[in-house]
Amino acid sequence: MQIYITRTFLVALIFATVLSACDNSAGRLSKTPNLYSTGKFYPTEHVPDSLRTVAPQMYFVTDRASVTKAGALAGYSASRSDSMVFGSAKVQFGDAVDWADLVRQTHSDSGQRFSTLTPQPAQEIVRFPVTPLPFERRDGGIHNLPGPEAEYQHQVRLFQAAIREEIKRTGNGRMLIYVHGVKNDFDDSLTVLANLWHFTGRASLPIAFSWPAGNSGVFGYFKDREAGEFSIFHLKELLRMLAAVPEVEDIDIVAHSRGTEIATSALRELIIEQRAKGKKPKLALKTGTLILAAADLDVGVMRQRLMAEHFAEAFEQINVYINDNDSALHLSSTLTSVPRFGASRAADFRPGELESLGRIGLVYFIQVETAGGMYGHSYFRQNPGVMSDIALTLRTRAFPGSTLRPLDLDEQNFWTLHPNYPLERLPELSPIDDR
Repeated sequence: MQIYITRTFLVALIFATVLSACDNSAGRLSKTPNLYSTGKFYPTEHVPDSLRTVAPQMYFVTDRASVTKAGALAGYSASRSDSMVFGSAKVQFGDAVDWADLVRQTHSDSGQRFSTLTPQPAQEIVRFPVTPLPFERRDGGIHNLPGPEAEYQHQVRLFQAAIREEIKRTGNGRMLIYVHGVKNDFDDSLTVLANLWHFTGRASLPIAFSWPAGNSGVFGYFKDREAGEFSIFHLKELLRMLAAVPEVEDIDIVAHSRGTEIATSALRELIIEQRAKGKKPKLALKTGTLILAAADLDVGVMRQRLMAEHFAEAFEQINVYINDNDSALHLSSTLTSVPRFGASRAADFRPGELESLGRIGLVYFIQVETAGGMYGHSYFRQNPGVMSDIALTLRTRAFPGSTLRPLDLDEQNFWTLHPNYPLERLPELSPIDDR
């Protein structure tokens, strides 16, 4: 018995250390993404003048605790806050001195890298009251007290007014939300979002949902997992508020690693809520494309959600990037004795299930043949083909196998993203559904 306990404990320590290191390493490397592009790929001519800047404004919603220095906001920590914040921060792109320099770097086909950094401090636009709000039982139900509820709704209206104003300024009614993984700090979430937003042609309003990840120590991974559970409520609130803004057209979500658990749990609960109201979730929630990269999720749980609960009908499409060589997820599988969704194999599904998912035309498993980076867990930010495919998906709304997304379907109903994504052979792009 003592030997069994010791081995289990050691596996847990190794798993926590490796997975935390993977996500942390990815966050740092995301500041110098190895993303290749061509003039055909990046649509600089379509970027409006108001967004042609090397220091654009990113938006964030966070339930991290704020950090102050000399009485001023200096950032956000890995500790939790019961008060959700909506704010903005500028992200500086590389050493470029003006827009023309940035365009030249972006269009370079020599594999040139450029770096980003997030200046501090961030600016808070709306701070919501602490939740849960005080409540009471009356009229056979439980209700928030009128005063606190009125104050909360006042902040909701301020948030929605800020979103409407930004849509009016930029003409972008499509939202792009990024949900990071474990061991990522506040700045990491913004720099990754900045790269996603930039290479999709800046054709959306970018919002990082930055939850209290980045806990240190051997058990940091497990602390981050619990912090993710804490943040599900706040992500639901963000999605509800955005969907209620008439000017918002669609909401695209990109989630990585344990961020996929936060995103899919929040979305599942919202989908159930809308169905209970007799509404179609896709229309009520305005959900667009959902991208799950290196998902640290139980395969069985996601099989139930995708098939038994018909989770996918709430989206235009769901792209699941998988890497069978993701050592971090294999360690997670060893610890939990359950395969992880981001390292799925055909054997993880029952006969006919992948074919059924293929027939509905909403869920696509995209296998990455060669994934760089430590342990192959952070490839979506480092692998040029993966980042390029994500960018093309978000910008063109194209499906795998179309002329705009040259992926191949294998005999197991997995789409294959080859190491050398043929960007130089892509046709001129247009925002169409090129199924």
